[in-house]
Amino acid sequence: MTDKNVAIRLTGLTRTFGSVTAVDGVDLEIAEGEFFSMLGPSGSGKTTVLRLIAGFEQPTSGTVSLFGEDVTSTPPFDRDVNTVFQDYALFPHMTVLDNVAYGLRVRGVGRRERRERARAALASVRLDHVGDRKPTQLSGGQRQRVALARATVVEPKVLLLDEPLGALDMKLREQMQVELKQIQRDLGITFIFVTHDQEEALTLSDRIAVFNAGRIEQLGTPFELYEKPSSRFVADFVGTSNLFDVETSREVLGRPGHHSLRPEKLVVGPAASTEPGTRSVTGSVVEAIYLGSGVRLVIDLDSGTRVTALQQNTGGRVHESHGDRVHVTWREADVVVLDDAPIGEQNDTPSRTIRAVGAR
Repeated sequence: MTDKNVAIRLTGLTRTFGSVTAVDGVDLEIAEGEFFSMLGPSGSGKTTVLRLIAGFEQPTSGTVSLFGEDVTSTPPFDRDVNTVFQDYALFPHMTVLDNVAYGLRVRGVGRRERRERARAALASVRLDHVGDRKPTQLSGGQRQRVALARATVVEPKVLLLDEPLGALDMKLREQMQVELKQIQRDLGITFIFVTHDQEEALTLSDRIAVFNAGRIEQLGTPFELYEKPSSRFVADFVGTSNLFDVETSREVLGRPGHHSLRPEKLVVGPAASTEPGTRSVTGSVVEAIYLGSGVRLVIDLDSGTRVTALQQNTGGRVHESHGDRVHVTWREADVVVLDDAPIGEQNDTPSRTIRAVGAR
């Protein structure tokens, strides 16, 4: 991307706490208007990177640039960014409208203008009818949208979201994911979203950086991360994968190296496939777990390897059950080669070789 399209640029960003390296030399560019997610387990460094962008933490080394300006030493209140936290941090004694207008009040905006802008911000999240209520009179999803309105009313160039949906129940989270993406499209500003929920990141993001041990393990679109994981960590953390080491790859897949195969790529049935480009093995069903939208099958292959398959609920189909003898089939093209295999164990047969694209 060209410099004029870069909202955030991190260069050699490092943050240590005593002997612990929380962020380890991260290089990253985030585009203007992008919905960008930082995904990873607890302790992976993603939240520390967000705090470094916000100015709540100072880097041990490296720089943070905002729209071409070095803001590494700039205090948080002088950076053109705003943050939405998981706990919303709304003032309980203020009305919703006054909560939203608070940032404008701090900036010295006149009463009339700040109330007009606060009403417009509430309308943008479809809550213009609750301005006179207190936060305690709202649902969790409504409070989340109020927090978004308060963060966006000051018109920041970048909005930082630190696991803002973490306190919501599953159904409300799913609803808010749709609304959050729509709000971002309507506002047209850069969203940087931190989460440990891989499904949430896949749902919302234009691009995702997967963090591990303070570094970016892989950077790409949701499709790239899910379909083309570059390492065992990404294949295992982003979604569910059947992972094969050197020995099981030779026994089950018929090829050397380290590989992954997604459960939904496996077809389970009473007969082996004869289609070109497919491979079938036999095994026994250990568990059949009904999920509503499908059935998860845990299968012990005759080779001694256990795999998981996901069969879609197509309506009226009788799925396999415990103890059934089955054939497990997959397309050779769906087997992903993992680049973190030791040298000398890479696959030498025709297949997709996935290259890492993350910053190091």
